[in-house]
Amino acid sequence: DQAGTADAMTDLVALVGSRLCHDLISPLGAIGNGVELLAMAGTGMSPGLQLIAESGAAAHARVKFFRVAFGRADDGQSLSEREACQILTDMSAASRMKIEPLLSGDQPRAGLKMCFLALLCLETALPWGGTVSVAHTGGRWTVRGEATRTKPDPDLWARLDGTPVDLRPAQVQFALLAETARARNLPLSWDVTETSAWVQF
Repeated sequence: DQAGTADAMTDLVALVGSRLCHDLISPLGAIGNGVELLAMAGTGMSPGLQLIAESGAAAHARVKFFRVAFGRADDGQSLSEREACQILTDMSAASRMKIEPLLSGDQPRAGLKMCFLALLCLETALPWGGTVSVAHTGGRWTVRGEATRTKPDPDLWARLDGTPVDLRPAQVQFALLAETARARNLPLSWDVTETSAWVQF
């Protein structure tokens, strides 16, 4: 049936995401190690090396984040509080959004996957930056952003309600979040105002 086909396609997308991120993590880490070796060799941290180091760290942070957001998340898998918070802290350093992880204890990977997809949705609404909190309380996740101003796009956000919308590659998280929530039978709510945006499930 159509639902089964959609679930199979979502699983395939997750496997592709996991494969790509897995293959990119090692070379990005090697770039960081290479920069450190060059700096220790006596050349110091020149402006060029500093730029490479910062760019490599930002790319490494986003790939680790994408590995959770777009990768496979089976039931029973979890991430420790320390690892989840570190990924969010590193992502915050590589983004205009300042992310505050309000997490306690090990977190289910499936919930974090949806949470990370929601963060990518908020990133489109807060292009000039803002402060975003991530909380998991009472069995529900809340991702909430505050900013001086936002960039509302009602048609794009309606994709979370299942409304068919043509998406660009940078907007694929909206379709994936909506499909993941449907597959897990989780109610998904959201709102975007002139100064805030939030997603809850």
